[in-house]
Amino acid sequence: MGNHLAQHPSLSAAAIGLGVHIQSLPEGADVTVKTLTNRFKEGEITIRRALNELVVEGYLERHRMPLGGGRFATRIVSYDKPGCGLSARRAAEPVAEVEAEIAIEYVPEEGLAEDLPTPEPPALPGPAADLLARLRTVDSRLLLPWREVLRLAPAVEAWLAREVAPAQVVRTLTAALPPAHVPIHHPGRFLEYRLSALLPPRLPAGPPPSVVEGPAPLITCDGCDRAFRSRDAEAVCGDCREELVPAG
Repeated sequence: MGNHLAQHPSLSAAAIGLGVHIQSLPEGADVTVKTLTNRFKEGEITIRRALNELVVEGYLERHRMPLGGGRFATRIVSYDKPGCGLSARRAAEPVAEVEAEIAIEYVPEEGLAEDLPTPEPPALPGPAADLLARLRTVDSRLLLPWREVLRLAPAVEAWLAREVAPAQVVRTLTAALPPAHVPIHHPGRFLEYRLSALLPPRLPAGPPPSVVEGPAPLITCDGCDRAFRSRDAEAVCGDCREELVPAG
């Protein structure tokens, strides 16, 4: 790995770091935008811009590969040294000297993914996973990959086990989100923090204590027909109660 990359005068810090990371990978490694976004803290937009910078400077090349039936895929090739791409190699350098070529990625091009067969994910394992998968209908920034749904499902199950209604869990996870123009780069981590920090306590055992509101109703004393307030329908007024008490 040369200083021409580490000390590049025009590449951004994100592009230099991404270029160093890609050059350290073995042949055939997956460097899709999705994979790199999951690997690093930077968001998808930053990753895409960094990859484009590396393409412009010659560290990466994108090649369209026909798959047959009108379908194509993109193969990304990484070079340790800019300028040693396929066209430059044919013109000046023998093949044996170009050891920097590493086949990095083979993925469908955008817009053509529907032409390729993709395995169906397994059915949702329960209400917790279903709740997490549906968060994107509340805010599209909370779209979670399948493995994140499976990872966070036990945390949601802990809420449901504490008798928190699914609708209340959704309200807690989606309340006071950042403004719509602010991206949520790592929705999985964002939701994981809320699920942990805001977990409510368990309800105490036994029935909840009865709550009595407002004054007692008016009833009529059976002894003197006087009206007084009491929640006991069989009670008598204070004067009559004193008369019923035998003298000491």
